[in-house]
Amino acid sequence: MIKIYGYMQSGNCYKTALTCALLDIPYEWITIDILTRENRAPEFLAKNPSGKIPFMEIDAAGDKSLTESNAMVNYLARNSALMPTDNYEIAKVEQWQFFEQYSHEPNIAVARFIAKYLGLPNNRRDEYEAKQIGGNKALATMEAQLQQTPFLTGDKMTTADISLYGYTHVADEGGFELSQYPAIQTWLQRIALQPNYISMSD
Repeated sequence: MIKIYGYMQSGNCYKTALTCALLDIPYEWITIDILTRENRAPEFLAKNPSGKIPFMEIDAAGDKSLTESNAMVNYLARNSALMPTDNYEIAKVEQWQFFEQYSHEPNIAVARFIAKYLGLPNNRRDEYEAKQIGGNKALATMEAQLQQTPFLTGDKMTTADISLYGYTHVADEGGFELSQYPAIQTWLQRIALQPNYISMSD
């Protein structure tokens, strides 16, 4: 059985569990609390020298493993309805996933961390305000697309939607006003209604 090491309140970790749930893939979840630095424990670093989570062991022997949440999500979804087979459509999925990691997550996830987990200390306030600018720019890009199509790459849900959903659905915890983005709100509701959907608290 696949083992996923992660912290469910992390959007990057949550998206892997959500993919498994949507596709009814059995897995074992091992909680690694990054707030208490369990990801730096020697026994975990022996498995995963980078210490990054999520971390996925694919086989019982531990010979096959993956880091990087979007690589994990795409691996899990291969040959399913969540992953297209046409090369151009695959590239569109990957395009949104690169956007998520470079333009979306560094702003929205970091703002959420500063606000929710650090309590918005004064020495991080300038950084937090800068993240608001970048995060709203990313949300506006998503809003423009979702005004045209029900999902990010078109009419069907793909792993691109899972990748962006992870932190978008909790963006309000980072100070982002999702009420400004009605198409995103409708998209969030659409994903939450998918069969087998699980929340961060499940």
